[in-house]
Amino acid sequence: MDKFDPLTLDRQICFPLYAASNLLTRKYREVLAPLGLTYPQYLVMLVLWERAPRSVGELGEKLHLDSGTLTPLLKRMEAAGHVRRSRDPRDERRVQVELTDAGRALKEKAAHVPETLFGAFGMTAEEIEDLRIKVQGVVRHLSDAETDEASERQSA
Repeated sequence: MDKFDPLTLDRQICFPLYAASNLLTRKYREVLAPLGLTYPQYLVMLVLWERAPRSVGELGEKLHLDSGTLTPLLKRMEAAGHVRRSRDPRDERRVQVELTDAGRALKEKAAHVPETLFGAFGMTAEEIEDLRIKVQGVVRHLSDAETDEASERQSA
């Protein structure tokens, strides 16, 4: 096997990111199950705990999810009593997502999640922070490139 072959699995940047994401999501699943949250629901809650209400569009932009993915997720969260969805009175086309009292109370119950997951990394706090910053840079770069490509397609 040629270790310099660009088409070997070990030479791909996408695979270690994909594998790490899958493994980390499994760890989150164990910690979030007692809270009644899935990992994507936890991400929505994180955004709403920062500031609510938010539009579905804002949530999608922040989480890099489309409304087709978000809508069923938000419906399940609403059925569970964590959020409330309503039309924006200023623009009926926009759906606003607000935390319920139960959703706000869940923040305190979830406070242990980051610290609990911290041990799963086998890294120091500094190493984790460095990795987070690097991965955020990759996300930002890919997101910017996607936005640029979309703009170019619209201009053509």
